[in-house]
Amino acid sequence: MRTTSNPAFRNLPRQGGYAGFQNQAPPQGYPAGYPQGYQQGYAPPTTGERPITVDDVVTKTGITLGVTLVVGVISAILVLGGSTTPYPLMITGMLVGLVLSLVIIFKQSTNPALVLSYAAAEGLFLGALTGVFERLVPGIALQAIIGTAMVFIGMLVVYKTGAVKVTPKLTKWIIGATVGVAGLLLVNLLLNVFGVHTGMRELSPTPLNIGISLLIIGLAAFNFLLDFDMADQAIRAGMPAKFAWYVAFGLMVTLVWLYLEIIRLLYMLQSSD
Repeated sequence: MRTTSNPAFRNLPRQGGYAGFQNQAPPQGYPAGYPQGYQQGYAPPTTGERPITVDDVVTKTGITLGVTLVVGVISAILVLGGSTTPYPLMITGMLVGLVLSLVIIFKQSTNPALVLSYAAAEGLFLGALTGVFERLVPGIALQAIIGTAMVFIGMLVVYKTGAVKVTPKLTKWIIGATVGVAGLLLVNLLLNVFGVHTGMRELSPTPLNIGISLLIIGLAAFNFLLDFDMADQAIRAGMPAKFAWYVAFGLMVTLVWLYLEIIRLLYMLQSSD
């Protein structure tokens, strides 16, 4: 199984499915032609452990995204209405989201409560942040949401049609570029902490900042290809249905990253008018 730069998907089991069914009929309730993954890697399925399907991934991702949107809208309304200042919401959402994401990643948790709590925390953070940008540039929130959705759908179409094949070479290129950009941004952050300002990652609409944002948006978009491929492999491997929650979490990580960069770019472009 190929790797990915998404931390949620980097630790997917190399082989999935259930052991002991090589010479047996499919378990009751399973369709004919059940995945080859049943032949190795897991104990025979019990109640609630049917194999993951595309519908499972779509449903769980939709629920997770829905929670983020609902909490995000409420958070943004509170900020825009002046009911609260944005910073407590942003800091709380960011810290809780970070802690929950680390727990989910390192435990490879499929607990829906953890995943949905992460989604709510990200909604709190993104909603408050969006409220701040919306005050500065009215209409930017809807533009960012539409832009994020278009990139996601576009990359899904690209993946499903095979317009871009997820090859080992492409995978290495995307991961290398992502790690390189992450390292550059980390160095820039450390320099800022020590009082050395490079001008990168500021909200001023300079060619450098706009170019970096476009680069990061492109990388986030290509990371979707790796995420889709890893989710596809989990389905083909016959992972348990509950694993769809983990897949949904992994996709949300990239969606959050993409949305943040798109709203940042939109602000720079429109503030320069």
